[in-house]
Amino acid sequence: MARKNIGTIIVDEDHSPNPSQFSFVLTKTEDEFRLQKGMFIAVPSEEGNVIAAVTELFKTNRYFSSPSAVRAYETSGKTLASIFPADRWEYIIAKAKPLGIMTEIGIQRLLYPVSPGETVFTPDKETLTKFLGLELTNGLNIGMIGQHELEVRLNLTKLLQKHAAILAISGAGKSYTVSVVIEELLSRKKEDGRVAVVLFDVHGEYKGMAHDSSPFASSIEVFPAALIEFATNSLSGRQFAIYEPLMSSVQTRELSKITSKLYKEKTKQGLTYTIQDILKEVENDDQINPRSKEALIGWLYSLNGTRLFGQIENPNIEKILKPGKLTIFDLSEFTSLKLKQMIVSYILFRIFDLRKKQKVPPTTIILEEAHQFASESKLEMAIARPIIETIAREGRKFFTSLILVSQRPVKLSTTALSQCNTHIIMKILNPYDLDFIGKSSEGIDRATLGSITTLGIGEAVIVGNAVNHPISVQIRKRKTTTMETKNLEESAKSFEK
Repeated sequence: MARKNIGTIIVDEDHSPNPSQFSFVLTKTEDEFRLQKGMFIAVPSEEGNVIAAVTELFKTNRYFSSPSAVRAYETSGKTLASIFPADRWEYIIAKAKPLGIMTEIGIQRLLYPVSPGETVFTPDKETLTKFLGLELTNGLNIGMIGQHELEVRLNLTKLLQKHAAILAISGAGKSYTVSVVIEELLSRKKEDGRVAVVLFDVHGEYKGMAHDSSPFASSIEVFPAALIEFATNSLSGRQFAIYEPLMSSVQTRELSKITSKLYKEKTKQGLTYTIQDILKEVENDDQINPRSKEALIGWLYSLNGTRLFGQIENPNIEKILKPGKLTIFDLSEFTSLKLKQMIVSYILFRIFDLRKKQKVPPTTIILEEAHQFASESKLEMAIARPIIETIAREGRKFFTSLILVSQRPVKLSTTALSQCNTHIIMKILNPYDLDFIGKSSEGIDRATLGSITTLGIGEAVIVGNAVNHPISVQIRKRKTTTMETKNLEESAKSFEK
């Protein structure tokens, strides 16, 4: 959108203009320019252009300011418009909130009011892009600020290094937005900087992205949950205790002795060992207190029954993480939340450990239904929470990023969500979720929070580190497809065929 003069600042009854707000009258007709709530505008000042956002719009007409006069004319059988040139006196007044000044040294806070009589104009794309902290070229193209026909290209580092969250009710477009983000990450060129991408797919929604017809098929690998195995010999007693949080410290200490002993013995022989080997060692160890031994055997039999513990790691995490590639762990085959949590916990631990040793590329981890894995529930119900919170706190140092995706943010770990410095928020209606978002999202004000309930499908508000100011975005059309979903009628008819 090219620069266009659209209005003039006026003095109103709210003691404006002041540093916090000002009003202006629209000097263009609605046919010439359609001003909308939320649009960005600019006003010249001595230091530079003041950028502001339109917060309110209302129409006024002096001929319709007296209810008794309007009623009298209308009941007489004549309309005001037939007697007076009422349409000529209709105009629009807008209220705006100053966001900052574009100066030669950067963006500054507005500490004094703009002047009455100054011209209001629409900022050009380059100015607006710079003011909002977007990128013109190799940023991630998430969508469009439709009112300004401006592509929202987010800087990779600003969006991901300090983690992000995508929050919305079911059906608002979370998975669609995740697909768009993935497409952008896989489309990056080597010279622009590429990351490895890992996605935990709880419902099997993203397998369609790896279909042969997908433009990204060669960059995506899917691993069904049934084929995932942990390398038993890589786990210490403390790591086993993560999967059985009720294991006591005494039992954990005894188990650590056993695993340490087995590791030393088998490594010297160039061998691996299984959870059955650990069980035999525990059963044959007479030094362990009988009560602790009985409990340990019970825990180990329980873990062995999950069939997740093997001799070698499958898939090999170090080998599958590659720049510009997406690895999908399809957890949809499992109904057990505990099994899903164990898989997420193991893989996240391995990724973070490998990143700290710089054996894998910088990695972005997308966790669907994050409230299932990083909830505020008791630890035995949230096995994956400790490693998620660890990555949330420390991941930025090692370029390990999280994207938490959830429809119930109020159930998410406060520690994990508070470390997500960018929030892409779509439609949310639950008042508890809205209140939680208001307290945990940086830079979100009451007006922006109130707009979240009215967002349409595919519309989002982006706040936080990735942008200098909250922006409303229409998510762009994706290039890939996810798993086809049926409505209730189609599913019912399909069953009876």
